[in-house]
Amino acid sequence: MNQRLTLQQIAGAVAANGTGQLPLPSGGAEAGTFAEPWQAHAFGLTLLLHARGVFTWPQWASALAQEISQAQARGDADDGSTYYHHWLQTLEHFVVQADIGTPDQIHALEHAWEAAAARTPHGQPITLDPGDTAHL
Repeated sequence: MNQRLTLQQIAGAVAANGTGQLPLPSGGAEAGTFAEPWQAHAFGLTLLLHARGVFTWPQWASALAQEISQAQARGDADDGSTYYHHWLQTLEHFVVQADIGTPDQIHALEHAWEAAAARTPHGQPITLDPGDTAHL
């Protein structure tokens, strides 16, 4: 059974995750698993949505493969540099398909993170304030 979550609840669950840590694959960020922090967050969101029953792993694999194939047909380089961009597009597809969020909400959340990054001193963790997502 799918448990419906808002984008605000998903963002909070991934940011907190009960331990303050993202659910990373073995080796974690220290092993160079992700080139950028947003990639780790996208990975964590994917694990959370799978755990909540939004999609199965076969559904995820099929959708990600389709996204990559379509990008390659549009001329995307097949060098691995855009892999997590495809991952994120696939994740957004499932969020919209499961009626968890709309494209407009995803866009607004993207801007909330950009604003949070802009106000955060260098070297400090970027966090969303409660008001950043109140309108979602």
